[in-house]
Amino acid sequence: MGKIIAIANQKGGVGKTTTSVNLSAALGALEQKVLLIDADPQANASSGLGIDVENVSLGTYQLLEHTATASEVIVKANSPNVSLIPAHIDLVAIEIELVEKPNREFMLAEAIKPLKEQYDYIVIDCAPSLGLLTLNALSAADAVIIPIQCEYYALEGLGKLLNTVKSVQKLYNKDLDIEGMLLTMYDSRLRLSNQVVEEVRKHFGDMVFETIIQRNVKLSEAPSFGESIISYDASSKGASNYLGLARELLKRKVNDKPKKKKTS
Repeated sequence: MGKIIAIANQKGGVGKTTTSVNLSAALGALEQKVLLIDADPQANASSGLGIDVENVSLGTYQLLEHTATASEVIVKANSPNVSLIPAHIDLVAIEIELVEKPNREFMLAEAIKPLKEQYDYIVIDCAPSLGLLTLNALSAADAVIIPIQCEYYALEGLGKLLNTVKSVQKLYNKDLDIEGMLLTMYDSRLRLSNQVVEEVRKHFGDMVFETIIQRNVKLSEAPSFGESIISYDASSKGASNYLGLARELLKRKVNDKPKKKKTS
């Protein structure tokens, strides 16, 4: 049975979409069958895998509305072994449209339930908020990866996110684990980056991935070509980092390492 992983942090610009796209591509390169769900109205994960988002007629919006089935909205991405449920800007209206519906927090979980047997990993790229879209993703997920940028405000708002995870565990999804915290945008030349790494590891211990995502020009360029870093430049530091993260995930799965549910 596949594993559903939400990539979440209410802060923007921390590397959620970069991680969603490139972790999916890296897992695909390691011969895992992957489905990436774009649950962000900005639809950057979709365009980052070569989808013309202006012409998306079926995607996450219709899936959450239950006006289309999962099999109807899945498209092939331009990365080996990776499929995609794309997003469109119309997804911005979904929180208003779902608010009065019963079981609104479980719309995504219900819609993708049949897919767990078809994929090794289902990755959900969350919106930069703690609204109903993210709540649906966390209610559907087995685990959450939290990207944390190695910058001054790295830990700002993290407590709020961890409280949200705790609430989801209590109210909607008791089996939700924190897969790990992922340090991103690391620059070894900067004293501040090293201080953030030290502080996060000191506070959260083995909840933090060993893999660190370094700042990399190729990693920034790849989305403008509609490609993952794996296909854009497989020899780059960015590709090496995300392949390392994918291998770390696979190793945890093989070893069945118990996940910590510590959220404070």
